[in-house]
Amino acid sequence: MWRFRLVGTLVLAAVLVDSALAAAPEFPSRPLRYIVASGPGGASDILARIIAAPMAEILGVQVVIDNRPGAGNIIGAELAARAVPDGHTIFGCNIASLAVSPALYRNPGYDAERDFAPIGLIASNPNVLTVHPSLPATSIAQFIALAKAHPGKLNYASAGVGTSPQLSMELFRMEARIRIVHIPYKGVGPALVDLIGGRVEAMFSTVPSVLSAVRRGNVRALGVSSIQRDPDLPEVPTIAESGMPNFEVISWQGLCTPAAVPQAALARIQAVLAEVLALPETRKLIATQGFQFHAKPAEAFAAFSRAERIKWAKVIQDIGIKPQ
Repeated sequence: MWRFRLVGTLVLAAVLVDSALAAAPEFPSRPLRYIVASGPGGASDILARIIAAPMAEILGVQVVIDNRPGAGNIIGAELAARAVPDGHTIFGCNIASLAVSPALYRNPGYDAERDFAPIGLIASNPNVLTVHPSLPATSIAQFIALAKAHPGKLNYASAGVGTSPQLSMELFRMEARIRIVHIPYKGVGPALVDLIGGRVEAMFSTVPSVLSAVRRGNVRALGVSSIQRDPDLPEVPTIAESGMPNFEVISWQGLCTPAAVPQAALARIQAVLAEVLALPETRKLIATQGFQFHAKPAEAFAAFSRAERIKWAKVIQDIGIKPQ
């Protein structure tokens, strides 16, 4: 008798499992929304377009880029944190949204630790100090001398308050002991337009965002923020070798989802990202656009971003910026 009962129990369990699987929605069941917290032409946007195409091919659905620039990546990050957590929204999380904004704002509208589930780190890149070609400065030393000779007269653009390039300039300004006026923009695109047009004199930006303009001669690169020279700009010295030996700022880009995404959907997206990043053509595109391949899986990415939050909280405190 007990054998019949056991068989009946197993049959019932199998029926329940099959029913649950049948009731569970397939993933993905519609196009994915890829939120980018910067405008077209920024590093996050460039990388998103590299990643989205092969991701869509593997998943069999569209991956639609949704640019939401502004407020140092806060607008896009908050939108992503509040999205329906079903796996169909992914977010180009980066140094600004996960590490810098939590230290700059008392209430950015999201919790960088609690509200996002990491998918993976993708790439990194230094920032580069660029100036309008008409500016009489062809080196870091000459730029500092010019700023000291005309305190408060030079303007610098940024992609927004709290972005890595903007903090690069604040660190640079503090170490060089110069006065230069900040003009924030909603994204690197309009900032770069005004730099090329001569309406602002200088700007730190990520290498991918400004690489084409440097190569065309629209702007002049004076120094990169990494300790080693950037392979895409080998002729441009580092700021460290130009008289500031401890100067280093590295931007980075990753992928996240809202925290409450079902584990099966999260695991699927993590696996797809790993597959995309293993493709030689993806790695080639990442490299040719000025990024340095810097992949880390979810757990390692979570630990990395946590360490970056601690680091940037101290940097912001040392600079003397008060949380808003």
